[in-house]
Amino acid sequence: MIRLYNTKTRRKEDFVPLDPGNVRMYVCGPTVYDRAHLGNARPAIVFDVLFRLLRQEYGSDHVTYVRNFTDVDDKINARAAETGRPIAEITGETTGWYLDDMAAIGVMEPTHMPRATAHIPQMIAMIGQLIDRGHAYEAEGHVLFAVESWAEGYGRLSGRSVDDMIAGARVEVAPYKRNPMDFVLWKPSPPDLPGWDSPWGRGRPGWHIECSAMAEKLLWEDVKDSLSAEARAHPHTFDIHGGGNDLMFPHHENEIAQSCCANDTAEMARVWMHNEMLQVEGKKMSKSLGNFFTVRDLLDQGVPGEVIRFVMLSTHYRKPMDWTEKKVQQAERSLRRWRKMVEGVEPTVPIAQVVDLLSDDLNTPGVLSDLGHFGQALFQKAGSTWETPEPGTASDEWSRLAGQFLASARLLGLLQPDLGEWTKTPDLHPLARRLAEMRNAAMHTKDFSGVDRLKGGLIEAGVEVRMSKEGVELVPGAGFDPSKLEALSDD
Repeated sequence: MIRLYNTKTRRKEDFVPLDPGNVRMYVCGPTVYDRAHLGNARPAIVFDVLFRLLRQEYGSDHVTYVRNFTDVDDKINARAAETGRPIAEITGETTGWYLDDMAAIGVMEPTHMPRATAHIPQMIAMIGQLIDRGHAYEAEGHVLFAVESWAEGYGRLSGRSVDDMIAGARVEVAPYKRNPMDFVLWKPSPPDLPGWDSPWGRGRPGWHIECSAMAEKLLWEDVKDSLSAEARAHPHTFDIHGGGNDLMFPHHENEIAQSCCANDTAEMARVWMHNEMLQVEGKKMSKSLGNFFTVRDLLDQGVPGEVIRFVMLSTHYRKPMDWTEKKVQQAERSLRRWRKMVEGVEPTVPIAQVVDLLSDDLNTPGVLSDLGHFGQALFQKAGSTWETPEPGTASDEWSRLAGQFLASARLLGLLQPDLGEWTKTPDLHPLARRLAEMRNAAMHTKDFSGVDRLKGGLIEAGVEVRMSKEGVELVPGAGFDPSKLEALSDD
């Protein structure tokens, strides 16, 4: 049984899908005007893990996951004005960047990745429904949602009353608003900005309406005829809606208001999930502090995508995540050991305890801890070597357990075949022999300068140097950079 914390009810609940034959999930995606920053990676990874768990539980063909692209937005318009580039060119490029960066950190592509600009007709239709039902009004070329028309429901997700929100509102109250909390569904567009014809004139949608319209289209209209009778008894409702907790208000609150009022339903999604925010070395990530990173920045600096993923999963999604260099190094060490240990191993089925931990509101830190202990036990069973025992021998039990270990790691999106290139290292044995020979010679000459120089270069390249009476062992460590070995080989 999967149990998830529901923001709407403020408690952990058994997850019971409306239709086990089609479990439906929507997660708010990026606004495509620039590179995805490190904070953007967290919800992508969190809900990717949930997607994997749901596929494990219900079958890969029985989960529909929608994550959108916002490709019409004032930030995009501003970027176009700054650069002089066409808007379509910017959004196309940044969408590609996002997909490449997410793939690099092991995020699977969702079932659907709709673009807002491809669903303008659905947004216009939903706005029309809201006007017809008395929940929206036209004013000076705008269409606004009337919050007071749904005062009994607005604020339930975030736990705020309309009166409290109005009292604490820090928004510019446009003269055409009836209420300070009313929000834009449609706004006019000048000739130099994107716009579409509508009953209210040429314009473009507000931010919130796009998710309501796309979720309605892809998680209800397109699939309703194939859903079970139980699911059809809850029209316009799907199972899970996710995103960062910065979206809870006003974005998700506004989505609920729009969807429920347009469709005359009590709820939009059964379960609402929100991940906490990210810090860097204990401080809020910000350009002014110099600790602002995009995913591509880290990848280009040599931080493997798999390591980024491991670090993100080491903190529970409902707790603030602190990105630190120490965590990066620990993640590198663990992943190198794990990958070396399962070389040549075929995944079987995940360990039951791992599935149970992950099913308990995505307890990824608990899973990583268990995998660490399990991996250590496997290492000891292998006779303290990294050699995989031969099938059909007394060590067959080891192979079975190793297959479970690998399947469990892959349930988290780790140890995937396409993410392992960073651990493929050059043969270090020639350098180890050379260092051993230099050390033996220095024992007679008492001149250890060459030994120290080579050892220092290896350490600088991220290689752990282990010297003992038996010889010299070189082990790639955290931050290993094989390019720095070239100069040592030429010395």
